[in-house]
This record gives sequence, C-alpha cells and structure tokens, in this order.
Amino acid sequence: MNPFRIHCGLVAVLDRPNVDTDQIIPKQFLKRVERTGFGEFLFYDWRFRADGRADPSFPLNEPRYRGASILIAGKNFGCGSSREHAPWALADYGFRAIIASSFADIFRNNCMKNGLLPVVLSDAEVGRLMNRARARDGYEITVDLEARLVRDSAGFSAGFDIDDFQRDCLLNGLDDIGLTLQHEAEIAAYENNRRAWITQP
Repeated sequence: MNPFRIHCGLVAVLDRPNVDTDQIIPKQFLKRVERTGFGEFLFYDWRFRADGRADPSFPLNEPRYRGASILIAGKNFGCGSSREHAPWALADYGFRAIIASSFADIFRNNCMKNGLLPVVLSDAEVGRLMNRARARDGYEITVDLEARLVRDSAGFSAGFDIDDFQRDCLLNGLDDIGLTLQHEAEIAAYENNRRAWITQP
C-alpha cells in the first residue's frame, strides 16, 4: 500500500453522525473481490436518486468538493458491519484521510490496514474544520502523520494520537502482507529446511 507521511488536500464535509458501512458502500456492490472499483459506488444511496441521477443536495456532489482527498465527518463514523470494502471504497474514491471525533473500532483498524488514515480530533476541533470548509471554496488542510498534527494555512493546528505500531506501518506503507514479507528470507530458510526434514527416511 502507499505510504502516508504528510498529505495536503482539499476538504469535503459530511456532517452526519453514525454513518454506517452499509451507507459508505451498500451491500449490493460487494460482489467484487478486488480492492479497486468501489469508489464509484461510495455513498451510492445518498449520492444518487432512484432514477440514477446525482442528488445535488448531497455534499460530495457539490462542485466545490470535487477532487477532495480529506473527509471531515460526524462522530462514530464507520459503525455497523465490519466490511473491509468501506475503506476500499473511500480510498478508491480518492480520500487519503478521514477526520472525525470518533470512529467504530473495526472500521478504524481496517482503514489503517489499507493506507487510509483515520484522525480523531475533539468535537470542537472537528466543528471548526467543518465551519472553515463551508465558509470558503478550495479549503485545504495538511495532515502530518510524522508530526501527528492537522493544520491549515489560517492558524488552525491540532495534534492527534495514534498507536506507534500503526503509525509506523502507515509511514512505511506496510499492510499485513508487507509486514510478513519483511521476514521473507527467514520464511524461505524455514521452508527449505522443512523440505529436507520431510524427505529424510
């Protein structure tokens, strides 16, 4: 997966609490086994009307949020089922970081295993970012994982906590497979010795 170190991007606002994974990626789109191709179905039931046309009242359909790579969301984001397709859809759509005052635990862990950074800030800090994003078009913030800091060009700055191991994995672009492959030489040596032991009379 792609490393996450310092990311500056356009902000989109989804000011709704308790957004569950079935709204992030509805169940009818879970037929793929690849991690890609889910972005077009992100928030499908909210982004589109019954006739298939985009709903202009949904925030991500607003032209000023087109190309956003940082989502500011309501509390308890990612609740509901544990589907890993939810962070796949968010990442495939183009998001690199999600900022909220709280996340569902399984969703949060799934994000970090897929290169998507969930940042927990206080309710007040999230509210300030939402207000700034609504007040001006093209509002950008920087999410600095190296410094564990969120900042903008207008004086906002807030630190965030993250587990050291998960931070190291994101900084180095290591998912579970990548972590395992760090021990590829030892695994190969074990397998070679095991074959010799099995073939002994």
